[in-house]
Amino acid sequence: MATKAPINKIISFSNVDGPGNRTSVFFQGCHFNCLFCHNPETINLCIDCGICMAKCPAGAISRDEENRITWDREKCVNCDTCIQVCPHNSSPKIQWMTPEGVMQEIRRSAPYISGITCSGGECTIWYEFMLELFQKVKAIGKTCLIDSNGSFDFEKDPRILEYCDGVMLDVKAADPEWDRKLTGAERDIVIKNLHYLLSADKLYEVRTLIFPDRDQENEETVRYVAETIGDRCFYKIIRYRPFGVREENRKILGEFTTDEQYAEKYAQLARDLGSSKAYVV
Repeated sequence: MATKAPINKIISFSNVDGPGNRTSVFFQGCHFNCLFCHNPETINLCIDCGICMAKCPAGAISRDEENRITWDREKCVNCDTCIQVCPHNSSPKIQWMTPEGVMQEIRRSAPYISGITCSGGECTIWYEFMLELFQKVKAIGKTCLIDSNGSFDFEKDPRILEYCDGVMLDVKAADPEWDRKLTGAERDIVIKNLHYLLSADKLYEVRTLIFPDRDQENEETVRYVAETIGDRCFYKIIRYRPFGVREENRKILGEFTTDEQYAEKYAQLARDLGSSKAYVV
């Protein structure tokens, strides 16, 4: 039986998911439950509760013969009502696809892209699928990047690094308690991956979110990352934005976007510490 994985969406052309114009493949499912997640509908798989079916204004959601929720792509008007009413951080708008099925989508844009980026959710949950997909992408001469929260132990199974051109790694926090509060998980594996991918020369970029009025936590994380990576990869300093964040979490993290000048202060700190490729988005 062919390997299948739940694909949330495929963006044919993206210039924000790595170098050049890329096709971005978003997988469903994530080990973390980050307070600041702006696409929480990618965290869990659908449990077929049917709440979205009753609310869909276009009648694009129904049940199949096995009583599972199905999504009709042709009827869908992309109003996102289904993900707005879902209480389980999920979406009915996913497709269980094979690597070859994803490749068919990639081939359509292949003449105009430099490669693909796998994201999510957390794409490394579907490791074997991604490994097969990367082999196919490499066969047509394109690059492969992984956008990861760092929950997969690359050192234990480095096979995919043979086909991967780089990993974009989230380092949410240097302090374990602050990281646990932000993600609901432990940060040790993330820090391990930071050092391993750097030593394997597979770390394309590290990303850290900067929160308003969190001077100590922001500085501690930026200082740790910058001193670790030096100028060996890009360091993306991301401004916290409340758009898309769950309402209950906005009450914890704030309702306002991190000021650009405030974020730039931390990018400059990173550059001062030797991370010359630090920049703000």
